[in-house]
Amino acid sequence: MNDRHSIAVSAISAVSFGKFGEKGCIVFVRKKTLYFFPRKQYNKHGGRVSACRADAHGCAHGIREEFMNYLRLCEAYPAPQFAREKFLLLDGEWEISLNGGAWRSICVPFCPESAESGVGYTDFIFDCKYRKRFTVPDYLRGERLVLRFGAVDRRAEVYVNGAFVGSHAGGYTPFGAEISAAVKEGENLLEVRVHDDVRENFPSGKQSARRESFGCFYTRVTGIWQSVWLEATPAQYVRFLRIVPNAAACSVEIDAGVAGKGEAEIEIFYGENSVAKFKGEIESRKKITLSLSEKHLWELGCGRLYAVRARFGGDEAYTYFGLRDVRYEGKKFLLNGKSVFQRLALDQGYYPNGIYTAGDTEFEGDIRRALALGFNGVRLHQKVFDPKYLFLADKLGFMVWGEFPGWGVHYGDLSALGAFIDEWREAVERDFNCPSVVTWCPLNETWRDLDDPTIVRDVRFVDAVYEFTKILDPSRPCVDVSGGLHGHKTDVADFHCYGDLADVKRRMETAERGEPDFYCMYQPGEGISYNGEPLNLSEFGGVSFGGSKAEGGDCIDAQQAWGYDAVQDEKAFIDRYTDMVKYLLGRKELSGFCYTQLYDVEQEQNGLFTYARRAKFSEESMRRIREANMSPAAIEEE
Repeated sequence: MNDRHSIAVSAISAVSFGKFGEKGCIVFVRKKTLYFFPRKQYNKHGGRVSACRADAHGCAHGIREEFMNYLRLCEAYPAPQFAREKFLLLDGEWEISLNGGAWRSICVPFCPESAESGVGYTDFIFDCKYRKRFTVPDYLRGERLVLRFGAVDRRAEVYVNGAFVGSHAGGYTPFGAEISAAVKEGENLLEVRVHDDVRENFPSGKQSARRESFGCFYTRVTGIWQSVWLEATPAQYVRFLRIVPNAAACSVEIDAGVAGKGEAEIEIFYGENSVAKFKGEIESRKKITLSLSEKHLWELGCGRLYAVRARFGGDEAYTYFGLRDVRYEGKKFLLNGKSVFQRLALDQGYYPNGIYTAGDTEFEGDIRRALALGFNGVRLHQKVFDPKYLFLADKLGFMVWGEFPGWGVHYGDLSALGAFIDEWREAVERDFNCPSVVTWCPLNETWRDLDDPTIVRDVRFVDAVYEFTKILDPSRPCVDVSGGLHGHKTDVADFHCYGDLADVKRRMETAERGEPDFYCMYQPGEGISYNGEPLNLSEFGGVSFGGSKAEGGDCIDAQQAWGYDAVQDEKAFIDRYTDMVKYLLGRKELSGFCYTQLYDVEQEQNGLFTYARRAKFSEESMRRIREANMSPAAIEEE
């Protein structure tokens, strides 16, 4: 594209809706034509746009039905899993005050600790304030106006023109507030007050509770780290659409929530074809089963997606789904009734310049790097990822485990359970329609309290979270705690092992006899033991190429480049990797593995790529990794 001119197309196709910096684009529609403008050049409705300012009134709106491609609308929207046509993106130049200090410029949605934010302050930020001035564009006037945040870490209070409009607790999930009564003609002032202390008893994932990064804990993330936008709805509107596919029956069950009572229309499309339609009255909520006239399965490497449009009370909302079934049968993981070995890599969702927030191409780059090495999915580790990552995984036919950043919580303290479950519910509901999410994983390594190792987790915490997850979504498997300590129920008995091949062989042999002895799978004295569940080695590897080995528990305090083991020779590293993977794929009792890790993160340098996503190995070595990963698995045999 010549960035000195706009491009007009007659249908929405190959949209790349850049959010940040010079590479970002504004996308909008006029007279059935979709236009792209480089941000730096876009000037509309009197709003000038700089490389780090996105308050021009360009958005995907006014698109007429006869050429609407609903999936492309989802792609343009900040939260693709539940999109609307009318919105105004507020990302770009804001002001921030850290710990009561002077106001300075910041580029939202990058957190102030990141280089991309323009601030780059990595010391503790317990409290900060944001402010931004905005004007409501004509196409959002006269309706119910909602301000939405993708994620703000951790507790946020929101004010418009000095009036309190809403608050939210939880650093990883979306929230919104109706601001119709608070806005005025002309310029408005938006303020967000944030409190965030990772030392408190709340989920914080891998964020360091020390001033510096250490071990497997990294740079903190404070405040806004996902997009902010305005959208409009009528007084009666669509609240949610949750879709459970049934691939065998070629049908879907839709749980539709609305505000009000009235006539609703829900239509499902595949490509340009309407394949199912409901029309009838809904009051508050209704479950609807629809048969699909066309069957297109969501499969590995083929993310075939159906688009869904819901109309109610003058509102239109859009989502999508993939027609696929996931379940376990015996020890096998089945995708659409076919045994699939989960060849996963660990992805922690950290980016050198944005920390939690990726640039325009980084999500797709990470997925394609994993695919190029023969992985068919990733375990999204200790973070609720940006919904745009999941949209790409959905489109590419790429499996993920949806994991919650539960570290930071004291699992021996049931008083933390309420806040944990509330935010976990928001995460599950946000990503419910994503076909790429094949397993829920609310907890990870609930062994002993990180601050006081004499305190063991309360098993009631684990049991309650598992049961709640299955109530929220009985259609997916749930690992109660990845790596243990497992509770009374789990759909998968997974375990972590960073030993060498001899150690893994010994432990796998005991597991195949029904007596797994992997580290901290179960807590002695609780009467909980292996009960024949499917087995998954959900963490192994962790070998640093060129770094140092963390002996014993030294990884907890390491500040220099480290791995659970270290190899200095490339051939030795690749031989070790391929021997281990081929052995694991030969186990008839093993349903999957997850290699630690896809790329380095700060001082934890045991990835297959560097933190900057540069390959560590030669093309020949990468080919050997791919061939090993793609070798046939014993459990996939008929």
